[in-house]
Amino acid sequence: MKSFTTQEKFSYLFSLPVIVAALGYFVDIYDLLLFGIVRVPSLKSLHLDPDTVGTTIMNFQMTGLLLGGIFWGIMGDKRGRLSVLFGSIFVYSIANIACGYLVEIPVDDKAQLYAWLRFIAGLGLAGELGAGITLVAESLPKELRALGTSIVAGFGLMGAVVAHFTVELAGPAATGWALAYLIGGGMGLGLLLLRIGVLESGLYSHIKHESSIEKGNFLQLFKTKDSAVKYLKCIAIGLPTWYCIGILAVMSNQFAPVFGISSLHPGKAIMWAYLGISVGDFASGFISNALQSRKKPILYMLAFTMVGVVLLLSGAATTENGYYFFCVWLGLGTGYWAMFVTMAAEQFGTNIRSTVTTTVPNMVRGLLAVMLIGFNYFKADYGVITSGAIVGIVVFGLSIYATWTSRETHQKDLDFVE
Repeated sequence: MKSFTTQEKFSYLFSLPVIVAALGYFVDIYDLLLFGIVRVPSLKSLHLDPDTVGTTIMNFQMTGLLLGGIFWGIMGDKRGRLSVLFGSIFVYSIANIACGYLVEIPVDDKAQLYAWLRFIAGLGLAGELGAGITLVAESLPKELRALGTSIVAGFGLMGAVVAHFTVELAGPAATGWALAYLIGGGMGLGLLLLRIGVLESGLYSHIKHESSIEKGNFLQLFKTKDSAVKYLKCIAIGLPTWYCIGILAVMSNQFAPVFGISSLHPGKAIMWAYLGISVGDFASGFISNALQSRKKPILYMLAFTMVGVVLLLSGAATTENGYYFFCVWLGLGTGYWAMFVTMAAEQFGTNIRSTVTTTVPNMVRGLLAVMLIGFNYFKADYGVITSGAIVGIVVFGLSIYATWTSRETHQKDLDFVE
């Protein structure tokens, strides 16, 4: 194992690719979570139902993420990591600016327009994390890879906290949400200027013009049983993150009355959860280096998260602040987000790595739609607590199995092709 001086570590971990990827993911998370934060005030100001219409719009956004993940992932392997970093942020920035002018757009069916704008935003948002993590993973020495990707995710996830306070400070709820969208879109367009000086990944540059190497073939992941199972396991590992965010935080206003909590703001629940995730992501890289493993920290953090979910659904939170406390708990536990994406990047070769690293987190995000369908289906007969528990058992069961049976990738050399 190669050792580095403090100055060398600082030089690698705060290099331009890491900084730009971290800022890009910051804006990505800001825009991704913004709808969840402004769901209630924005839909009320448009005279739409926050729960029914809100679920539909959330599903549109997540479907956009799912499809966008495939598109941008393939583009990252065929055209390069930088093409995705530029293209994706432009798409979602324009979509968010349009959301800011939603009230002024002369369309009768605002619900349909809102849904399609979030779909387009989802398409754009899908490319940011995968391209950034791939670029950083391929640019840093293997000994510092986990720390670099943790910095990207840990800083980037703070975008959710900033999104919440932006909405809080933007003015009255009836109009402030629109300004928050405009700010997010403006930050994205501004970030494009910073990316001009970023260089392409060296590993990718070596194979870019090799016509004999097939690049970005999504179907290649399913050509063999081993490859398909490996890919599906990468997805399953991350499912609890969006179960905790998309159901227990975003839909927290549905759980609150059952616990006797009269006032609870989903936006605050999301903010506290992402504050926890940010801290967890910073810590996960150091834990991985200390344990010399990717799998062990994820399994430990999954166990920690499950304890929090059980306590929360058992009624341990009886006040608004108590619920927010558990949101932080669940955030800390699911702060292995960077680790699981890094692990996915390390499983596959350079010619398909962007496709994997971009599609995997977006498959997880997109599968929130399936989780919500299951949650709403069971909720009708069993109520929100039992419904949440059923979905949670399935999600955590799949994640633990996938992590346990996946190959260890700590310090794996990434200079190989499929």
